[in-house]
Amino acid sequence: MVGDAFGALHIWLRGDDAAQRPAVVLPVDKVFEVRLDIALRLVRRLHGRHVSLLPPALRLTLLQRRRLIQLLHAFDVHDDGGGPRDVAAEVLGSEHAFLRSVEWKDSATRRKAIRLIRDSIALVNRGYLKLLRGK
Repeated sequence: MVGDAFGALHIWLRGDDAAQRPAVVLPVDKVFEVRLDIALRLVRRLHGRHVSLLPPALRLTLLQRRRLIQLLHAFDVHDDGGGPRDVAAEVLGSEHAFLRSVEWKDSATRRKAIRLIRDSIALVNRGYLKLLRGK
């Protein structure tokens, strides 16, 4: 484990001479470029240079962070037994959640709440892996 002011970094050294001649082995797969960026950041850090918290491919914009927070909130509401009306009221803060049935059925807020529930379930069921791949 390498520790500094930026946090702890866990490294696996295979073999006794690995510390003298370190190497980075990267599989060439769909996320190779992200792995390569992280490996370069590791080398920079081992040489004592400052590296930012996350590589560019893994940084979220403010809009992306807000969306993910909204999705996780929607998942929590749904997981606690709430439906689209509950998501519309609690997550979206919409007064449309209190419309009569006929008006609610045609509401854009209802469709948005249903999308939030669907997308939040997908995110929790391994959809978050896309985030880790920089997508």
